[in-house]
Amino acid sequence: MRKELPVQKNRISIIGCGNPFMGNDGAGYLAMQALEGRCPGVDCIDGGTGGFGLIPLMEEYEKVVIVDAMTGIGDRIGDVVIFEAPPVHAHPACSLHDIGVGEAVAVARELGHAGEIVLVGIEAGEIRAFTREVDPAVREGIRVAAEHILRIVGEWMGDAGA
Repeated sequence: MRKELPVQKNRISIIGCGNPFMGNDGAGYLAMQALEGRCPGVDCIDGGTGGFGLIPLMEEYEKVVIVDAMTGIGDRIGDVVIFEAPPVHAHPACSLHDIGVGEAVAVARELGHAGEIVLVGIEAGEIRAFTREVDPAVREGIRVAAEHILRIVGEWMGDAGA
């Protein structure tokens, strides 16, 4: 059973999606894990493999960064793309999950369950099943994504103090 958290103004979360047992698909989860504890007052949440399960994870937050492995968004494996408005059907092969992150965000917004959301996508290239091995280019993408997320969260926290 999910613990209910009190709603607070300017609450921020980082949701990492992906399956760490599917190689490069775990990039979003690994990026979120690398940020745990680095941003006091920011919750880092395992978003699992995304889809509709993301909606309740976004409900209690004013600002959310979702980080996920994606395909077809970059020119090279490991490229990082930041979406202020997550794509819905803009890239047919965008997500590796039942519904794309963009679709989950659109549903959450339509239902009034989402505040400001930024999606950080890491080009995953090939996804291999039943491995924890992540390509070096994707590892670099995870590092770059984490830097972008720290910048975004820092800007948001600065706004919260204003």
